[in-house]
Amino acid sequence: MKKFLALALALVMLLPFAACSQQGSGDIVIGGLSPLTGAASFYGNGVTNGAKIAVDEINAAGGVLGRQIKFVNYDEQADPTEAINAYNKLVQTDKIIALMGDVTTAPTLAVAQKAADDGIPMITPTATGAAVTEVGDNIFRICFTDPYQGRLMADYAYNELGFENVALLYDVGDDYATGIADAFEQKAADLGMTITTKEGYPNGNTDYNAQLTKIKSGNPDAIMVCSYYEDAALIVNQARELGIDVPLMGPDGWDGVLQQIGEANAGLLDGCYYCSQYSRDNPSEALQKFMDEYQTRYGESENMFAVLGYEAIYALADAIKAAGNTNSDDVVKALTNLTFTGLTGEISFQGGRDPVRDAYIIEFEDGAEVVLGQHSV
Repeated sequence: MKKFLALALALVMLLPFAACSQQGSGDIVIGGLSPLTGAASFYGNGVTNGAKIAVDEINAAGGVLGRQIKFVNYDEQADPTEAINAYNKLVQTDKIIALMGDVTTAPTLAVAQKAADDGIPMITPTATGAAVTEVGDNIFRICFTDPYQGRLMADYAYNELGFENVALLYDVGDDYATGIADAFEQKAADLGMTITTKEGYPNGNTDYNAQLTKIKSGNPDAIMVCSYYEDAALIVNQARELGIDVPLMGPDGWDGVLQQIGEANAGLLDGCYYCSQYSRDNPSEALQKFMDEYQTRYGESENMFAVLGYEAIYALADAIKAAGNTNSDDVVKALTNLTFTGLTGEISFQGGRDPVRDAYIIEFEDGAEVVLGQHSV
């Protein structure tokens, strides 16, 4: 019995050392959440594809801390409940040490609360809702925010395009759309711009004629449409059918509207504007290499979401390198102070959780996108 107790005690004493050795061996598991099916799949597949390219590059270059990254990604269909279920699986079954995701704001907010409670480093590539990074000190984003792009587009409309009277059209059931609309309206008031009409529509709407008819009666210089690309394509079509020929403007969720509206109707977008987190015209060697690799691998051009997914993975990898380990607190501290060069230029957190990065203004001309340059507020 004494020998048995002595052996048992020895095994117990060895357990902490075994656990420590496991922390420094094997793959570094990073989780991913994205809508790969459903209405938001354009965003989710872009993010996931970009992230996979980043993981493959990092692993081919030797990995992180001498270990390979294992990227485990689940489809959450842009649904908060599905996102939480997938998150629980990533934590409990896959044993992730960090999370890249989610993609759209509502599921990201749901998952952020869970990640904050668990202390897991989390970085969303594309959820722009201001509240996301306020959930916890371990929640980061790689993109700019809804309030920022709302202010930016108001400033650009007034100071660069000379629009003094602008109408607002937005999805009242979407946090992304309402956040941008509110920020645009506030900045417009600061600038002395007149909001001729502010019209909301319910989430999932497909007929905008009532709202557009009211907007038309206000005779605006332009219409700021706070929506994602699916709604924007329908709204542009219906606005032109009603004889509204003023420019329409949008946020970064318009990325994809050209493909959505179709080649036959692409000219309807001429003279419209939106802001983006990157520019295909950027001569960055890294960006051009990424664009070529994306085309080769997936048989199509990259989009903004692919770029942000790629950059989010590199942010996590660089933070783990800076931390020198995969301890959550150390990785979070490294992220907070991280500055790195992304595909589109320098990205810095400067002691916070929202990045400092440039915005690009895109105009549609002759059925194609033209980058006008960078703008900031």
